[in-house]
Amino acid sequence: QVQLVESGGGLVQPGGSLRLSCAASGFTFSSYFMRWYRQAPGKERELVAGINSGSGYTTYADSVKGRFTISRDNAKSTVYLQMNSLKLEDTAVYYCYAFILRDYWGQGTQVIVSS
Repeated sequence: QVQLVESGGGLVQPGGSLRLSCAASGFTFSSYFMRWYRQAPGKERELVAGINSGSGYTTYADSVKGRFTISRDNAKSTVYLQMNSLKLEDTAVYYCYAFILRDYWGQGTQVIVSS
């Protein structure tokens, strides 16, 4: 069965950094496009970043361009989100997502940016 397990969230001050990880299992990870989404309190879930199977293509929301970097290690079946220069508005639950015949979501990891 497909599983996506996020980790790495936490409390960080504005300007700080965090690295999120999403460990995948139950499918051929190296063949699939992977995405990170986030959902802030009272807001809709939004796409943050995506990466293709070979890491040759990445895409980012305008709000995180230049601050966040998505990457993957196919040998470890893990996708990462390096978040730098964090802002208060980055506070959200961050979700790993894959479409494998249907939508699959992780359980989410909370990121709180606060002074």
